[in-house]
Amino acid sequence: MIRDMFKKKSLGQHFLRDPKILGKIVAAGKLTLEDSVLEIGPGEGGLTMLLLAKVRKVVAVEKDDRLIPILRERFASEIASGRLELIHADILDFSPTNYSLLATNYKVVANIPYYITGALMRKFLQEGPEPCMMVLLVQKEVARRIVAQDGRESILSISVKAYGTPRYVDTVKAGSFSPPPNVDSAIIAIEGISKEFFTHCGEKKFFALLKKGFAHPRKLLASNLGIETGVLETAGIAPNARAEVLSPEAWKDLATKILDGR
Repeated sequence: MIRDMFKKKSLGQHFLRDPKILGKIVAAGKLTLEDSVLEIGPGEGGLTMLLLAKVRKVVAVEKDDRLIPILRERFASEIASGRLELIHADILDFSPTNYSLLATNYKVVANIPYYITGALMRKFLQEGPEPCMMVLLVQKEVARRIVAQDGRESILSISVKAYGTPRYVDTVKAGSFSPPPNVDSAIIAIEGISKEFFTHCGEKKFFALLKKGFAHPRKLLASNLGIETGVLETAGIAPNARAEVLSPEAWKDLATKILDGR
C-alpha cells in the first residue's frame, strides 16, 4: 500500500532551471530513440526540451493553465509533428491508455509537487498501466526512505520494491529551484517495473498483511500478525524479528505461507 503522506500546501510551482540537474534526470532515465516518455509537470519546458532530443515521443501533462500557452508556443513545431503531445490535465485523472501508453512500453519522468508523491506512485505502480521505469524528483527524506538507506524497511519502501528496483541517483539542493522549496530534493529511479512479484501472491492480500505487520512498529512481527513464532521460522525469519528487518522477498514468502496455509 503506497500512501499519500503529503498534504497540499499550495498550487505554486518550483521551477527546476539548473541545466546540470536536468541533465542528470535525463541520464537517469537511460533513454533511447525508441522510448516514449510521459513527462509530468513540464512547467516551463526545460526538461521537455532535453527529453525531445533523446526519445521518439513525449506526452507531457501539465495542470497549470497559465503554462499551457507558453508550452504551446515554445514547442509549436514539435506539437505539429506529433513528437510532443501536450495535455492540459491533472495527472491523477490522466489515463495513459488513452495515449497508447500501455503496460511497460513507456517511461515516466516527473518533477512533481511533494504532496502528490504517494498518490502518483500508487497510480502508476499499483493501478497501472505501469511504466517500465520511473525517474522522480521527490523530497530528499522520502527518497531515502524508499531506498531504505538506513537498512530499515517501511511500508513505503517495501511497496515500491515489490514493483521495481529503486535507486538513489543524486541529491538536489533547494537552490536549484526557483523559487527554492523549504527542503532539499533527490532524484530517484525505479527500474524493472512489473507485477511479476505477485505471480504467486495476491497483490491485495500481500498489502493487507504488510499493513498489519507494520501496525505497531515497536512490537514484534509475530505479535502484530497474531501468529505463532514457528510460522516465522518456517519462512526463515527470526522469532523476535520486527517488520522493518524483512526484505520484500521475505514478506512475499511469509505472505505465501500464511495466506496459502503452508
